[in-house]
Amino acid sequence: AALDALEASGTPDTEAIIRAFVGPGLRLMEDAKSGGRNFIRLLGRTYTEPSKPIRALIGQLYVPVTARYRAALERALPNMPRDEVVWGMDFMFGTLSYTLAATDSVQLIAGCKPEDRYDARLLEDRLTAFLAAGLAAPLKSAVRKAA
Repeated sequence: AALDALEASGTPDTEAIIRAFVGPGLRLMEDAKSGGRNFIRLLGRTYTEPSKPIRALIGQLYVPVTARYRAALERALPNMPRDEVVWGMDFMFGTLSYTLAATDSVQLIAGCKPEDRYDARLLEDRLTAFLAAGLAAPLKSAVRKAA
């Protein structure tokens, strides 16, 4: 729905596409009372440690959505080789999954406050900046091949 709204308003840029991709899951992390936080943590763990049946289900459910996001990112990054967009999306999905699983690694690494990982807006800003930079940074050898 977020991607539909973006595309209806024109050709979105990379950061807007990333926000549409990561925002809904991150907002669920703020919902501690109705179970959204527990659900999204479980979902994140399912993405990072899937069994064969779960992997098949994830593939079946997400293929149409990921194809739409790939096409949107290809339009937003017209000079990026397609393979690099695909790999960037894989890293984007992995980063989001790890973040949704809400591991405590950021506390171990930097001693951040536990509540920081449940601030959806702050997480969205951080993830968007990180992922946009990654999507714009292809392998130098891939850029030479495309040129």
